Amino acid sequence: MIALSLAAVSAAAQAAGLAPRGALWLDEAERSGPLVAARTVLLLGAVGSDGWPAFAASAEAADGQRHPLDRWSRRVVTELAQRFGAMALFPFEGPPYFPFQAWGARAEPLYVSPLGMYIHPRYGLWHSYRGALAFAEALDLPPREQGASPCDSCVGRPCLAACPVGAFTAAGYDVAACADWLRSGDGGTCLAGGCLARRACPVGRDFTQRPQQAALHMAAFLAGR
Repeated sequence: MIALSLAAVSAAAQAAGLAPRGALWLDEAERSGPLVAARTVLLLGAVGSDGWPAFAASAEAADGQRHPLDRWSRRVVTELAQRFGAMALFPFEGPPYFPFQAWGARAEPLYVSPLGMYIHPRYGLWHSYRGALAFAEALDLPPREQGASPCDSCVGRPCLAACPVGAFTAAGYDVAACADWLRSGDGGTCLAGGCLARRACPVGRDFTQRPQQAALHMAAFLAGR
């Protein structure tokens, strides 16, 4: 095992195609069950399309089996965990599920958007968590990135008007209406290019997903419904 620092781990994660998404110390009350020996959690994920080439070139992307992105994430994060003496954690394994969204809000400036998704002041809605590394050591943490919610100053909130079936309202997200639209003959634009409401957000336009990337996520969403 090489010398342990978040900077070294973050650099290795980026080389493997994952974006470091902030880190946090766990409170004593959180250190129970599988996290009993964990003190520091480093979140790993995707920002825009930066990690897409690494996944697209992987065996998981080409083997035709189900859940290629989850399987790639599991392999890459597990390899990093073994390399740095950490425990690999994943948002898609459970129940019970690890609180990735709550961890993310503690590690980064994340805010709930009108769509219900977490928005980042710089990345907009184009980010996700693919895994995390839990360390027994209380590692030094970099300063937490700061930023206000961009939704507070957004004029008109175009995201709410962009959905062709009005699936996003003050009452919440109508998952069934969204899925029915995607299955219909009219839902091809959303399936091929990604959620129109998400794409209407003016924040983080430089991090918009590639069409192939968006199509993979939309297909995975629909397959789960």
